[in-house]
Amino acid sequence: MNETLNINEIFFSIQGEGTRAGLPCVFVRMQGCMLRCKWCDTDYALELREIKNIMSIEEIINKIKSFNCNFVELTGGEPLAQENTIILARILCELGYEVAIETNGYSDISKLDSRVIKIMDLKCPASGMSKYNNFENIKYITKNDEVKFVIADENDFNWAIEIIQKFDLIKKVNSILVSPAFGLCEPKKLAEKVLNSGLNIRLQLQLHKYIWEPNTRGV
Repeated sequence: MNETLNINEIFFSIQGEGTRAGLPCVFVRMQGCMLRCKWCDTDYALELREIKNIMSIEEIINKIKSFNCNFVELTGGEPLAQENTIILARILCELGYEVAIETNGYSDISKLDSRVIKIMDLKCPASGMSKYNNFENIKYITKNDEVKFVIADENDFNWAIEIIQKFDLIKKVNSILVSPAFGLCEPKKLAEKVLNSGLNIRLQLQLHKYIWEPNTRGV
């Protein structure tokens, strides 16, 4: 476990998103991302060349153990921008942790351990990054996984519905999440669109931004 990762932060909080929202969770935030979404709320973790905290996998696991919580989410930045994330995820699964990874629609997910819960964020047009979606990844998502769309406007929602239907995502994954881009899309309006869509998709809010001040780090 001597392999290392560039870590932005490790913290214990309430899971704010997805089907496990509200559960205690240890977050391991990796430094660096290859995308630059216009609504990104973790710009402090984007620069790939910036060295934050170089930690061995053993050190990371010891830190995780200190929180006495069985649920771990690997996030970023983009966790799969660092190859050793795949090793960390596998070892955590072997140690009996429930492991989720929040990943963009660009990074290759094919090498992840099948026990890892993949939460894949397909980039809608308003993000400015939709051209980087790697739809080959859909081959590797299962009923264990979730697909997320961050919605900034009506065009984003319509695009998401097209992708959901084109790739038959409702049958492929555990849950499809549509999340209003904080401060850009009114949750009530998105809720109405979800209801009118006739599809079995889940509206989610970023719970942590309602519990704490929206720009608070480490939550």
